[in-house]
Amino acid sequence: MNYQDLITLGIAFGLGMLVGLQRQHTDNKMAGVRTFTLISILGVVSGFLSRDLDNPFILPAIGLSITALLVMANMVKMKKLEETDIGQTTEVAALLMFAIGAYLVLGNQVIGVIVGGAMAVLLYVKEHLHNFIENLKDKDLAAIMTFAGISLVILPILPNQTYGPLDVLNPRNIWMMVTLIVGISVVGYFIYKFVGKNVGIISNGVLGGLISSTATTVSYARKTAKAKNIGKMAAFVITVASTIALARIMVEIGVVIPEKLPQLIVPLAVEFIFMAILCVILFYLINKDTSEEDEMPEPKNPAQFKSALIFGLLYGLILLAVAFTKEEFGNQALYVVSIISGLTDVDAITLSLSQLMKGGGLDTNSGWRLILLASLSNLVFKGIMAAVLGTKQLAKWVGFSFGISIIAGLLLMWLWPEGWHF
Repeated sequence: MNYQDLITLGIAFGLGMLVGLQRQHTDNKMAGVRTFTLISILGVVSGFLSRDLDNPFILPAIGLSITALLVMANMVKMKKLEETDIGQTTEVAALLMFAIGAYLVLGNQVIGVIVGGAMAVLLYVKEHLHNFIENLKDKDLAAIMTFAGISLVILPILPNQTYGPLDVLNPRNIWMMVTLIVGISVVGYFIYKFVGKNVGIISNGVLGGLISSTATTVSYARKTAKAKNIGKMAAFVITVASTIALARIMVEIGVVIPEKLPQLIVPLAVEFIFMAILCVILFYLINKDTSEEDEMPEPKNPAQFKSALIFGLLYGLILLAVAFTKEEFGNQALYVVSIISGLTDVDAITLSLSQLMKGGGLDTNSGWRLILLASLSNLVFKGIMAAVLGTKQLAKWVGFSFGISIIAGLLLMWLWPEGWHF
């Protein structure tokens, strides 16, 4: 006895019941739990027949028969019911369920299970999905479409080879990094759309770090100029955003060079934990009286094509700067590049250095120090922005948190033993 075939039947039975349960729960008149289970099993049996009889026509013939049955059922429904649902969701789901059953036999079972489970979830969240779409603003739709264009249209057509001086400019690689950064920002933006206006200042800082810690610093610094009593709260949000920005850096490193992440993550994680402790201290020092001023400022569209293009150009320039500096002056001169680059954009220098480490042109002990130095340089820049745009109270508290974080980071770079890593 072939127990694998029995397992396949069991999987099809479970997937059919799962999808059918959801359809019957919506009071669907076309098909419920029994019908979907039978269709799924029919797909498996059709796959068995096609495989065992080596006949490629059996599967499409039965598929066309199911399609005909669905068409006839729809015609009967339209004649009997005065108000008929003209949607085709159930019909398409039934055909897909048949195809999944056949694919469990003839294809990859893991993919079949994933598709079946995803279909059940998609059918279940239908109402929530409709509500989400109805609540989208023009700029939200623009963010989705721009990100789709960046990742699904532009990225695949770019050449995957290096050009230019120093042989480091790879258009596809550069745009892949653009896609990564824009994707992280878009995720943070839509998390804000769901919960940003309904949560406290902790989540405001977390979301600010996901979207843009620099933009969060500028926004809250300007808010303190209008409401001078929120300096401590603004300093807390800015510090949390900068702490999350460091976690974002670690995620970027993990995506680009996962094989070297154990050698890079520990000192960066120590700095992250230290900054997180500072956030806890600040949380207990700030005024806990909440007001409308605690609401996070509405973020701009994080997937603007112009911003993506600027980041791509900046990333390419930093790639050139890093390669030129390393070749002409050695690794020690990269510290100057990290400081200057970190003032404007930590993501670009982080990704550039990660690519250099991936190719073996930079050792990990120097790599994490350069990335941390760029992060500390960015703290200096944001601290200056907070002092210039905000109140003296904000400058004092941001100077306290950022100053201690910078000192701790510099001590880590100086004292950290080379052999301490996973």
